[in-house]
Amino acid sequence: MSGIEDLRLRDWTPVSQLRAPVTRVDQPAFGCIDAHNHLGRWLSDDGDWIIKDVAALLQIMDERGVELIVNLDGFSGDELEANLDRYDRAHPGRFLTLCQLDWGRLAEPDGTTALIAVLEDCARRGAGGVKVWKNLGLSFRDRTGGLLRPDDPGVTAVLTRAGELDLPVVIHTADPIAFFEPLDARNERLDELRGAADWWFGDRGRYPGFDELLDAHAALVLACPGTTFVGVHAGCAAEDLDRVERLVNLAQNYHIDIAGRIAELGRQPRRFARFVAEHPDRVLFGTDIYPITDDQYRLHFRFLESADEGFEYAPGEPIPPQGRWAVSALALDPALLAGVYRDNARRVFNLT
Repeated sequence: MSGIEDLRLRDWTPVSQLRAPVTRVDQPAFGCIDAHNHLGRWLSDDGDWIIKDVAALLQIMDERGVELIVNLDGFSGDELEANLDRYDRAHPGRFLTLCQLDWGRLAEPDGTTALIAVLEDCARRGAGGVKVWKNLGLSFRDRTGGLLRPDDPGVTAVLTRAGELDLPVVIHTADPIAFFEPLDARNERLDELRGAADWWFGDRGRYPGFDELLDAHAALVLACPGTTFVGVHAGCAAEDLDRVERLVNLAQNYHIDIAGRIAELGRQPRRFARFVAEHPDRVLFGTDIYPITDDQYRLHFRFLESADEGFEYAPGEPIPPQGRWAVSALALDPALLAGVYRDNARRVFNLT
């Protein structure tokens, strides 16, 4: 026991001694669509393409039964064209690139009209939908200098037009609940926030609260009944599936993906499996792992299909990045897998 009293939490990296079955799932039960990934340049460390070798990515896709990847990184104008040229046009049927809009333009005179014009231009160029990132609600400013809310009338007008153009909207609002909580001994994501201080939004004088942002998220969806929405990261509230379910029940145009949330969903596998069973046409497969790897696809297939318990959601990481816990798989009813893996995304993204 010598020295244990002085062990720092950051140095504590326990190894699970659980001896449990490991199910290897090399192929999904059905060909799948990764409905949430990043292939562009804006999230790379060097400003270059996240995917250096498109042919190597296609090989992984072929080997793992991935029919198509939805690329969220198109933006608009020349950047959209560059993504379309590199992915969609060069490899028809394997990629679908979405655009992103500069919501800061809503603070300009006639900003709504200008943004709608940009959206229409993106549609003409071949964007397959619209990605709305979390900076809407956390950093963009309105004409008064206040934070622009997701349910701002200008946002509603632009995304109503997206529905008229048959462009689905993939939307990320807020972030994990812990990112809005005090940085103290009770915060379950301190490991992650220690390495990414700009992900903490707990300063109430500077940022809205989590529930306020998710209420605005729901109000936006309900104000645009003719627009198809995908709330990413399990409806942006993986820790509160009751909240997500309420919106799914209210809005027939609302869907969710599972991208980046194995950690959260895997600590409540029975609850989320029940959610999928009760809303089989509303859940999309996605990873949000960039650059994607062969092993990550296998991990996601295992999570959806097996009944394995108590395994690592981030194998190889000495400290699990999204919380110090293990996860258990969903063991989804095989009858649900075609919808989750492929059919729901085909419908949402007009691929059928």
